[in-house]
Amino acid sequence: MPDLADTMDQRKASESEDKNMRRFLVAIVAFIWSVSAIADEFKHGTPESAGMSSERLERVTDVMQSYIDRGYVPGIHVLVARRGVIVYDNAIGTRGKDDDRPLEKDALYRIYSMTKPITAVAAMQLYEQGKFKLDSPVAEFISEFGELKVHAGDEEPVPVNRPMNMRHLLTHTAGLGYGLGNRHPVDRLFRQNRVLGSTDLDEMIGKMKEIPLKFQPGDRWDYSAAVDVTGLVVQRLSGQSFNEYLEEHIFAPLRMDDTFFEIPEDKHDRLLPVHNWSRQESGAIVMRPNQPTDYRNVTMFSGGGGLISTGMDYLRFAEALRRGGELEGSRIIGRKTIEYMTQNHLPATLPGAGTGDNPTAAATRAQQSSFGFGLGFGINTNPMADGNLSSRGEFNWGGAAGTVFWVDPEEELVVVGLIQLMGGGILRLGTNLKVAVLQAITD
Repeated sequence: MPDLADTMDQRKASESEDKNMRRFLVAIVAFIWSVSAIADEFKHGTPESAGMSSERLERVTDVMQSYIDRGYVPGIHVLVARRGVIVYDNAIGTRGKDDDRPLEKDALYRIYSMTKPITAVAAMQLYEQGKFKLDSPVAEFISEFGELKVHAGDEEPVPVNRPMNMRHLLTHTAGLGYGLGNRHPVDRLFRQNRVLGSTDLDEMIGKMKEIPLKFQPGDRWDYSAAVDVTGLVVQRLSGQSFNEYLEEHIFAPLRMDDTFFEIPEDKHDRLLPVHNWSRQESGAIVMRPNQPTDYRNVTMFSGGGGLISTGMDYLRFAEALRRGGELEGSRIIGRKTIEYMTQNHLPATLPGAGTGDNPTAAATRAQQSSFGFGLGFGINTNPMADGNLSSRGEFNWGGAAGTVFWVDPEEELVVVGLIQLMGGGILRLGTNLKVAVLQAITD
């Protein structure tokens, strides 16, 4: 019969070996995780490491310099990433027409409607949590929209024939106005009532409910204030103010430290001046007067156009989308959700009314046939009809001051181009950059 003391010693030795083995396995796992994390880090690398040519990428610089040489913009920042490697990051020119300091890469830009894809992702995070369905009536969350009516020309407005739902909001088919022009009576009412100049989102919706829709929900595509309403939906469903929600659920996880509605005082000097396009001065750039906000003491958190950001911050957001909703270990949304959002949700028979801030907005009807819209993104549905070097399934959007971005899943590519020129869409920055970037791919 074995000695009890020997048995106890053997058991202790065995337990010690088990502990050591567990520690060893934990160390191995930690090492593998750390190596994986380093390998997965989103960082700069050579174009050749990502299947692109350094020499041919210099054509991007040529495009940028041509915009500056012709006096179109004082400065421009372009970033390109492929296969998770930042292969081009160049800021050239000056901060502004009246500010000849060199343009820095950490400059702050008004991204205007490039806020919209961020708002759409925020909403779909709540969709994933079962907070709403795409066919959920908006009035379930925005009680002010309980009795909507539709503009009927010279006649009295008529009741809606179907409820406005969340899909309508996310695809710009809700029938809402925007106030960007004066052609439609509804847009004129948006301007007269300063809907987007409201103190906060609750005041905004109070003004909106008194204005009829331009058309029955779902009847057509028309760029609108629907994404600002989406921001209010996020605010009410989450129980957080919209700005706090974005900070906690998107900006902090993705380390977007320079993206906000209100600029911290110690970063205010990095905000670039915004310019106007002047035909009278033969295309010269003039300072835009009377900016509606200096981004201090902000209370109106516009999901359609209120954010300030940097090139690198927006590249991180776009790269997270390309990777299926995750960046450097932080997941903000599911892969299938992003894939669903970036499909064309517009029926082929649905008429449209322009392409808003689409950076690849086309002039001809044939080219417009390449434009689709997902849940928060413009979608390239037909590269041949687009009439420009591009990929099917590319998703994108732009901003009123000429900023552009696109994600090309087929080529594992992300591009961000930043200027500060109101009416900058006339320059077709996205179109010209696309050729310069795509021609540099070598595999």
